[in-house]
Amino acid sequence: MTGEREEAMQITDQEAQYDASAKRLLAQKYVLAHLLVKTVKEFREMDTKEIIPLIEGEPYVSAVPVDGGLTNREMKIHGSRIVGMNTEDMEKKEGMIRFDIIFYVRMKDGLSQIIVNVEAQKDEPYQYRILNRSIYYVSRMISSQKERDFENTNYDDIKSVYSIWICMNKKENSMCHIHLTQDDMIGDYHWRGNLDLINIVMIGLAKELPEQDPEYELHRLLCTLFLPEIPQEERITILENEYDIPVEENFRKDVNVMCNLSQGVKEYGMMEEKVKVILKMHQKNYTTAEISDIVDIPEDEVQRIIEEQSTAVS
Repeated sequence: MTGEREEAMQITDQEAQYDASAKRLLAQKYVLAHLLVKTVKEFREMDTKEIIPLIEGEPYVSAVPVDGGLTNREMKIHGSRIVGMNTEDMEKKEGMIRFDIIFYVRMKDGLSQIIVNVEAQKDEPYQYRILNRSIYYVSRMISSQKERDFENTNYDDIKSVYSIWICMNKKENSMCHIHLTQDDMIGDYHWRGNLDLINIVMIGLAKELPEQDPEYELHRLLCTLFLPEIPQEERITILENEYDIPVEENFRKDVNVMCNLSQGVKEYGMMEEKVKVILKMHQKNYTTAEISDIVDIPEDEVQRIIEEQSTAVS
């Protein structure tokens, strides 16, 4: 049993390292600027170098809880600037969900601000519908502003929020903007207010690096960062030459970590490896609770995997 436990813990540790490096790369202001220029309407005609000074503070990773009653407190501690989130491990073991990356950006007028959240997902989750989770996140980003960004009933001071979700391992590249609209059912009365307060951007990344094309410019950047097959030096060349991103020592270190993990573990195969470990442990008479704790997958999902494999064999 010791061998299966060690194998499972090794896979989990590699995933944690990969996740941490991925979040640090996404939190680089040069990368965030490229995200903003492609997803936020006001920034679309700007040069990324013009956007970088508008991103306030320094990115924090693993800092701000999504949960009610906690977001306000944490963001005040960090001066209402750039903040971040914890790992999925914290969410499962302590029941606390945190934002991957969340930060304030000033608009071109230099006065108004928006709040942007970026979430990275290796795969679209199967336990729940990802759009439902993104709606929860933007709702918390709005409600947590009370007494931090606006007071009492000054609802006109609410800042617009963007939650940008990057989902890897999709069949094709995609991107969509989900937002509020007004559908007139009777009459055409114009209700005063801001329909642009809530914005969700879903980005799907295919498993191949797209060719240079203005339409897929953002997808090419993100694939360069995260696809496992791309050699490190090719990644660096694309980042520096095509996106004018200075690859300094810490940035290069995270790229190197992801490259090594991608080659050694093959990110796309991690779940398959976990399934193998789950089945091995099940054959060794581990309980589903023990397997869940070791491989860091919810117990009901462990049970589902075991049942599916049993059905396939029979």
